[in-house]
Amino acid sequence: MLGAAAAHRGTALVEIFQDCPIFNDGSFDVLRKGDDVQERLIPVRHGEPIRFGPAAEDGLGAYGVVREGFGLGVAKVDEVGAEQVVVHDAADHNLAFALSRLSDQNLTHTVTGIFRNVDRTTYDDATREQVARATAKGTGDLQSLLNGRDTWTVAG
Repeated sequence: MLGAAAAHRGTALVEIFQDCPIFNDGSFDVLRKGDDVQERLIPVRHGEPIRFGPAAEDGLGAYGVVREGFGLGVAKVDEVGAEQVVVHDAADHNLAFALSRLSDQNLTHTVTGIFRNVDRTTYDDATREQVARATAKGTGDLQSLLNGRDTWTVAG
């Protein structure tokens, strides 16, 4: 099972690649088996260059993720230089989006790890806080609100 996560306060959003023996049996085998698995999976870690594949002379992966125009691409590090390899920043929304677009239907390059890590209030916590603030003022009377001073009669 492979996945990518984006953390939120107390929870995580996780993508899971799961085979279904009836509809897509073996569809993710290219990410688990075979000679080119190292060249397909791109693990990302915050603060580290995004390198993958078989080890190069420096001990890191021979391939790297590099900027191509407004997006990202994959290149051999010895052809482009190690300084061109993107360093992963889990706080960068644009980088996370570009990494999510790096993979294609045939799973040639599949990014795994934490794409984006954001510390913020979850929707349900924010909703509970809003309800608590509203009810702290006391309970209202809907009928008096409807018949209050800001009403009018439409005739005609």
